[in-house]
Amino acid sequence: MSDVRDYVLWPGRALAPSGVTVTGTIWVDVLLGVAVGLLLVWLALIVVLLVLGPRKGLLREALRLLPDMLRLLRRLAGDPDLSRGVRFRLTALLAYLALPIDLVPDFVPVLGYADDAIVVTVVLRSVVKRAGIDAVRQHWPGSDDGFVALCRLAGLNAVQ
Repeated sequence: MSDVRDYVLWPGRALAPSGVTVTGTIWVDVLLGVAVGLLLVWLALIVVLLVLGPRKGLLREALRLLPDMLRLLRRLAGDPDLSRGVRFRLTALLAYLALPIDLVPDFVPVLGYADDAIVVTVVLRSVVKRAGIDAVRQHWPGSDDGFVALCRLAGLNAVQ
């Protein structure tokens, strides 16, 4: 007959025999748990992308602005007048865009590039919130019409 001391309380579970693991090694169990957690988060992000899918013409317009957008991000990231947090976000965004690893691989039709557009939009809104629309306007390398299109795509209200 087993004693209560032979059992341990697992977080979120009932009593289980001490020393019991799924794979036999605690480190493998931890890595497996982290991998499953990351997979669930990734799947949730895919569902959000599908629900918030790009509007017609949005992706085409975003691709047209891409060269100016990359120059804007590089200029903003190098501006010493902006706070260190803003510059860090912009540098991290540029690194994310440069890396071949994405939330959704780029070869997936429509959604492959939509995740990049969503990440750029979120970071750009964050930059405008911290640094103001004037900083973005000052560094915009394209035309005035391009800036208006950028503001429309990113949902920025302060078009000047």
